[in-house]
Amino acid sequence: MSPLEVLAVLAAAMAAGAVNAIVGSGSLITFPTLLAVGYSPITANVSNTTGLSFGNFSAAWGYRAELRGQERRAVVLATVGGIGAIVGGTLLLVLPSSVFDAVVPVLILLACVLLITRPNPRLHQVAPRTRAAALGTITFLSGVYSGYFGAAAGVILLASLRLLVPERMQRLNGVKNVMVGTANGVAALLFVLFAHVAFAAAGLVAVGSIFGAQLGSTYGRRIPDEVLRWVVVTVGVVVAAILFVD
Repeated sequence: MSPLEVLAVLAAAMAAGAVNAIVGSGSLITFPTLLAVGYSPITANVSNTTGLSFGNFSAAWGYRAELRGQERRAVVLATVGGIGAIVGGTLLLVLPSSVFDAVVPVLILLACVLLITRPNPRLHQVAPRTRAAALGTITFLSGVYSGYFGAAAGVILLASLRLLVPERMQRLNGVKNVMVGTANGVAALLFVLFAHVAFAAAGLVAVGSIFGAQLGSTYGRRIPDEVLRWVVVTVGVVVAAILFVD
C-alpha cells in the first residue's frame, strides 16, 4: 500500500472502531476501504474481521464500568456467540457470499422495529429459562452472522438484549461489545489458521479501531439511553438500505 492508502485504512479503522463501540456496523466503513486499496472481497473480509476484533475488545474495556455486575451474563453469551462464529467463519470459507445477501437487510430492519417499539413488560416476567433459551438462540445465530460478515450485528444484538433483558441500554451496550468482540475474535483465529489474512491490512485496522473504540466509548457512554436507542435505529436503517442497494 502507498502512504496515502495506509492513511485511508487507518482513518477508516478509527471511524469504524468508534461506530462499533456505540452502535455497530463499522465494517461498512473499513470493508469498502480495503476493497478500494486493492484487496479481493474474501481477503478484505477476513482481514477486516481480524483487525476489528481488537477494536471490539477495546470498546468492551471502555465500557467496563457498565459491565460491572454483568460479568457472568457477558461470558455466557459471548461463549455462545463464539461457537456460532466458528460456524459462520466456516460458511464464509465454503459458501458463496450471496447466501446471506437477501436475509441480512431484513434482519437488521426487524431489529430496528424491535428497538422502536417499547418492550412488553410481560416478556420480562417470562420464565428465566425461556428467556435464556431465546436469547441463547439469537446469540448463536448472530455469532454465525458475525463470523460470516457481521455488518450491524451489534444492532441485532442490542435489539435482542433490550427485548429480553431488563437493563439500561448503555449497560446492554457493554455486553454487546463483549459479545461482538468474542465472535469476531474467534472468527479471526479461524481465518488466521485457514484463510489468507493480509496481516498488513489487518494490523492497520487493529491499530485504528483500538484508538477509535476508545474515543467512541468515552463519548458514547455519555449518550442518554433514549438518544442511544434512536441512534442505533437510524444507523440500522441506513445499513439495511445500503445492503438492499448492493
